[in-house]
Amino acid sequence: MTTPVLSTSVPTIPPYATMLGFTRYVARTGPAKATFVGGLRRQRERRTGFNPHGQLVKALKADIGFRTGGSYLTNVVDLVKPRWKPLYEAISAGALTYLHSLGDPADVSLAQIREALASVGPLAVKVNPHFGLRLADNRREAVRLHFDEQPPTPELVTATLHLMARHMDQILPDAEPVLVDLRRGTTHRIDPAARTGDVERWLAGEAAAFTAMWTATAA
Repeated sequence: MTTPVLSTSVPTIPPYATMLGFTRYVARTGPAKATFVGGLRRQRERRTGFNPHGQLVKALKADIGFRTGGSYLTNVVDLVKPRWKPLYEAISAGALTYLHSLGDPADVSLAQIREALASVGPLAVKVNPHFGLRLADNRREAVRLHFDEQPPTPELVTATLHLMARHMDQILPDAEPVLVDLRRGTTHRIDPAARTGDVERWLAGEAAAFTAMWTATAA
């Protein structure tokens, strides 16, 4: 009787990235790209990852939704665990600057958004803004927040805004994509001079390289 041979192969994990992961990838250069992709793949294999910014996003949305002028953002610094307090202190001031830049709280409200799954070349990318806004003049904005210590690179800004724009029919119809650098309280919008076709070709090339690196780390 022949003893069956048990397979020990590791299940294949298809290439995948969140918008955060993909845009951080395009902002890198040289060998740092491969190192970053390898880290993303290992996180996905282990199903690890933690978002330390969740309470701040909730506080910002609460201040917008309840028109409280920043009280939630001010108080959240004292509510987080001690290890996260320096991070929240560094971010909350910029978040308040952004909140006040929206103008009269009575003229701004939250709008429901949806996530979208983008196909960028061979790569699946989850496009997930943090929240939507409805302004008094009936304009809408889909907002993605940037929390990193370093300002967003031009590549990260372009990729983020373009990915949101190309799927806005699913995310929040007729809305403008916005990236907010929360540490500095500054807002980025699509460059009207940017050519959509050129951006699409660039993103497809980056996605192809990402996919190749993802596959190589599995070897």
